[in-house]
Amino acid sequence: MRLVVGLGNPGPRYAGNRHNVGFMAVDEIVRRHSFAPFKSRFQALVAEGRVGETRLLVMKPLTFMNESGRAVGEALRFYKLTAPDVVVLHDELDLAPGKVKIKQGGGAAGHNGLRSIDAHIGPDYWRLRIGIGHPGDKALVLPYVLGDFFKDDAAWLERTLGAIAEAFPLLAAGEENRFSTKVALLVKPPKPKPPRDGGDEMSTREGDRNEDPGF
Repeated sequence: MRLVVGLGNPGPRYAGNRHNVGFMAVDEIVRRHSFAPFKSRFQALVAEGRVGETRLLVMKPLTFMNESGRAVGEALRFYKLTAPDVVVLHDELDLAPGKVKIKQGGGAAGHNGLRSIDAHIGPDYWRLRIGIGHPGDKALVLPYVLGDFFKDDAAWLERTLGAIAEAFPLLAAGEENRFSTKVALLVKPPKPKPPRDGGDEMSTREGDRNEDPGF
Protein backbone atom coordinates (compact mmCIF):
# COMPACT_ATOMS: atom_id res chain seq x y z
CA MET A 1 0.00 0.00 0.00
CA ARG A 2 1.10 3.54 -0.71
CA LEU A 3 -0.18 6.83 0.67
CA VAL A 4 -0.57 9.52 -2.01
CA VAL A 5 -0.98 13.05 -0.65
CA GLY A 6 -2.02 16.08 -2.66
CA LEU A 7 -1.20 19.41 -1.02
CA GLY A 8 -3.51 22.41 -1.05
CA ASN A 9 -5.78 24.55 1.09
CA PRO A 10 -9.36 23.37 1.72
CA GLY A 11 -12.48 25.18 0.58
CA PRO A 12 -13.81 26.74 -2.64
CA ARG A 13 -11.95 30.02 -2.05
CA TYR A 14 -8.63 28.28 -2.79
CA ALA A 15 -9.76 25.66 -5.30
CA GLY A 16 -8.21 27.32 -8.38
CA ASN A 17 -5.01 28.53 -6.69
CA ARG A 18 -1.59 27.55 -8.02
CA HIS A 19 -0.81 26.38 -4.47
CA ASN A 20 -3.60 23.80 -4.87
CA VAL A 21 -2.19 22.02 -7.90
CA GLY A 22 -1.47 19.00 -5.67
CA PHE A 23 -5.20 18.70 -4.91
CA MET A 24 -5.93 19.00 -8.64
CA ALA A 25 -3.46 16.23 -9.49
CA VAL A 26 -4.85 13.70 -7.00
CA ASP A 27 -8.40 14.53 -8.10
CA GLU A 28 -7.39 13.56 -11.64
CA ILE A 29 -5.77 10.32 -10.42
CA VAL A 30 -8.96 9.40 -8.54
CA ARG A 31 -11.12 10.24 -11.56
CA ARG A 32 -8.92 8.53 -14.15
CA HIS A 33 -8.57 5.29 -12.18
CA SER A 34 -12.18 5.08 -10.88
CA PHE A 35 -11.45 5.19 -7.16
CA ALA A 36 -14.12 5.04 -4.48
CA PRO A 37 -15.59 8.47 -3.55
CA PHE A 38 -13.70 10.68 -1.10
CA LYS A 39 -14.62 10.31 2.58
CA SER A 40 -13.62 12.31 5.66
CA ARG A 41 -10.93 10.53 7.67
CA PHE A 42 -7.58 11.35 9.31
CA GLN A 43 -8.37 15.12 9.23
CA ALA A 44 -8.52 14.76 5.45
CA LEU A 45 -10.58 13.67 2.49
CA VAL A 46 -9.41 10.19 1.48
CA ALA A 47 -10.23 7.86 -1.41
CA GLU A 48 -9.12 4.25 -1.83
CA GLY A 49 -8.43 2.38 -5.03
CA ARG A 50 -5.92 0.42 -7.06
CA VAL A 51 -3.55 1.60 -9.73
CA GLY A 52 -2.13 -1.40 -11.51
CA GLU A 53 -1.28 -3.95 -8.80
CA THR A 54 -0.82 -1.35 -6.06
CA ARG A 55 -3.40 -0.35 -3.48
CA LEU A 56 -3.44 3.40 -2.89
CA LEU A 57 -4.92 5.68 -0.26
CA VAL A 58 -5.22 9.14 -1.81
CA MET A 59 -5.43 12.04 0.63
CA LYS A 60 -6.30 15.75 0.58
CA PRO A 61 -5.64 17.19 4.06
CA LEU A 62 -8.47 19.34 5.43
CA THR A 63 -6.07 21.28 7.63
CA PHE A 64 -4.52 24.32 5.99
CA MET A 65 -1.27 23.88 4.10
CA ASN A 66 1.03 24.60 7.03
CA GLU A 67 -0.57 21.78 9.10
CA SER A 68 -0.66 19.12 6.36
CA GLY A 69 1.65 16.82 8.31
CA ARG A 70 -0.98 16.15 10.98
CA ALA A 71 -3.21 14.20 8.57
CA VAL A 72 -0.28 12.46 6.88
CA GLY A 73 1.22 11.35 10.19
CA GLU A 74 -2.10 10.03 11.47
CA ALA A 75 -2.68 7.89 8.37
CA LEU A 76 0.93 6.67 8.34
CA ARG A 77 0.69 5.43 11.92
CA PHE A 78 -2.71 3.81 11.40
CA TYR A 79 -1.56 1.74 8.42
CA LYS A 80 1.94 1.13 9.86
CA LEU A 81 3.58 2.62 6.78
CA THR A 82 6.99 4.27 6.56
CA ALA A 83 7.98 7.58 4.97
CA PRO A 84 9.20 5.96 1.69
CA ASP A 85 5.64 4.59 1.23
CA VAL A 86 4.38 8.17 0.89
CA VAL A 87 4.20 10.25 -2.30
CA VAL A 88 3.41 13.96 -1.89
CA LEU A 89 2.24 15.98 -4.91
CA HIS A 90 2.86 19.70 -4.60
CA ASP A 91 3.45 22.96 -6.46
CA GLU A 92 7.04 23.95 -7.28
CA LEU A 93 8.05 27.55 -7.96
CA ASP A 94 11.51 26.59 -9.20
CA LEU A 95 10.21 24.49 -12.11
CA ALA A 96 8.79 25.86 -15.33
CA PRO A 97 5.00 25.53 -15.76
CA GLY A 98 4.15 21.96 -16.69
CA LYS A 99 7.55 20.54 -15.74
CA VAL A 100 7.28 17.52 -13.44
CA LYS A 101 10.04 15.96 -11.34
CA ILE A 102 10.08 13.16 -8.78
CA LYS A 103 12.62 12.72 -6.00
CA GLN A 104 12.95 11.14 -2.57
CA GLY A 105 13.92 13.23 0.41
CA GLY A 106 15.38 16.72 0.39
CA GLY A 107 14.54 20.00 2.03
CA ALA A 108 11.26 21.90 2.21
CA ALA A 109 12.63 24.86 0.18
CA GLY A 110 10.25 27.24 1.92
CA HIS A 111 7.15 25.14 1.20
CA ASN A 112 5.04 25.14 4.38
CA GLY A 113 3.22 21.93 3.48
CA LEU A 114 6.47 20.02 3.08
CA ARG A 115 7.88 21.57 6.24
CA SER A 116 4.88 20.31 8.21
CA ILE A 117 5.13 16.79 6.76
CA ASP A 118 8.87 16.72 7.52
CA ALA A 119 8.07 17.52 11.16
CA HIS A 120 5.57 14.65 11.45
CA ILE A 121 7.14 11.80 9.44
CA GLY A 122 10.68 12.91 8.57
CA PRO A 123 12.05 13.88 5.13
CA ASP A 124 12.39 10.47 3.43
CA TYR A 125 9.08 10.46 1.52
CA TRP A 126 8.76 10.93 -2.24
CA ARG A 127 7.99 14.40 -3.62
CA LEU A 128 6.25 14.83 -6.96
CA ARG A 129 7.06 18.43 -7.87
CA ILE A 130 4.67 20.10 -10.31
CA GLY A 131 6.10 23.25 -11.86
CA ILE A 132 4.02 26.42 -11.67
CA GLY A 133 6.80 28.87 -12.59
CA HIS A 134 8.07 31.85 -10.59
CA PRO A 135 6.66 35.40 -10.71
CA GLY A 136 10.22 36.76 -10.98
CA ASP A 137 10.20 38.78 -7.77
CA LYS A 138 10.35 37.29 -4.28
CA ALA A 139 7.91 39.93 -3.03
CA LEU A 140 5.29 38.61 -5.46
CA VAL A 141 5.53 34.94 -4.49
CA LEU A 142 2.72 34.88 -1.90
CA PRO A 143 0.04 36.54 -4.07
CA TYR A 144 1.25 34.45 -7.01
CA VAL A 145 0.90 31.03 -5.35
CA LEU A 146 -2.38 32.04 -3.69
CA GLY A 147 -3.71 33.38 -6.99
CA ASP A 148 -5.68 31.34 -9.48
CA PHE A 149 -4.19 29.94 -12.66
CA PHE A 150 -4.78 32.19 -15.66
CA LYS A 151 -7.10 31.11 -18.46
CA ASP A 152 -4.04 30.83 -20.70
CA ASP A 153 -2.67 28.16 -18.32
CA ALA A 154 -5.61 25.80 -18.93
CA ALA A 155 -4.09 23.88 -21.85
CA TRP A 156 -0.72 23.01 -20.28
CA LEU A 157 -2.32 22.41 -16.86
CA GLU A 158 -4.85 19.93 -18.22
CA ARG A 159 -2.15 18.17 -20.23
CA THR A 160 0.17 17.92 -17.21
CA LEU A 161 -2.46 16.64 -14.79
CA GLY A 162 -3.64 14.09 -17.35
CA ALA A 163 -0.07 12.89 -17.94
CA ILE A 164 0.57 12.43 -14.21
CA ALA A 165 -2.64 10.40 -13.82
CA GLU A 166 -1.98 8.26 -16.89
CA ALA A 167 1.61 7.45 -15.91
CA PHE A 168 0.89 7.02 -12.19
CA PRO A 169 0.79 3.17 -12.26
CA LEU A 170 4.53 3.28 -12.94
CA LEU A 171 5.20 5.50 -9.93
CA ALA A 172 2.92 3.41 -7.71
CA ALA A 173 4.94 0.33 -8.71
CA GLY A 174 8.23 2.00 -7.78
CA GLU A 175 9.37 2.68 -11.35
CA GLU A 176 10.15 6.35 -10.85
CA ASN A 177 12.45 6.75 -13.87
CA ARG A 178 9.93 5.22 -16.28
CA PHE A 179 7.21 7.40 -14.74
CA SER A 180 9.26 10.56 -15.35
CA THR A 181 9.99 9.56 -18.94
CA LYS A 182 6.36 8.82 -19.73
CA VAL A 183 5.12 12.09 -18.20
CA ALA A 184 7.68 14.07 -20.19
CA LEU A 185 6.59 12.38 -23.44
CA LEU A 186 2.89 12.91 -22.71
CA VAL A 187 3.31 16.57 -21.73
CA LYS A 188 5.56 17.36 -24.67
CA PRO A 189 5.29 14.64 -27.32
CA PRO A 190 8.27 14.27 -29.67
CA LYS A 191 8.16 16.17 -32.94
CA PRO A 192 7.23 14.10 -36.00
CA LYS A 193 10.22 12.73 -37.86
CA PRO A 194 10.92 14.34 -41.27
CA PRO A 195 10.10 12.17 -44.31
CA ARG A 196 12.85 9.86 -45.49
CA ASP A 197 14.72 10.66 -48.70
CA GLY A 198 12.45 10.06 -51.65
CA GLY A 199 9.34 10.28 -49.50
CA ASP A 200 7.77 13.05 -51.55
CA GLU A 201 8.55 11.28 -54.82
CA MET A 202 6.92 8.10 -53.54
CA SER A 203 3.83 10.01 -52.47
CA THR A 204 3.53 11.47 -55.96
CA ARG A 205 3.78 8.08 -57.59
CA GLU A 206 1.14 6.70 -55.25
CA GLY A 207 -1.11 9.62 -56.17
CA ASP A 208 -0.62 8.97 -59.88
CA ARG A 209 -2.02 5.48 -59.42
CA ASN A 210 -5.11 6.78 -57.64
CA GLU A 211 -7.53 8.20 -60.21
CA ASP A 212 -9.90 9.58 -57.53
CA PRO A 213 -8.22 12.59 -55.89
CA GLY A 214 -10.65 12.34 -52.98
CA PHE A 215 -12.21 15.80 -53.30
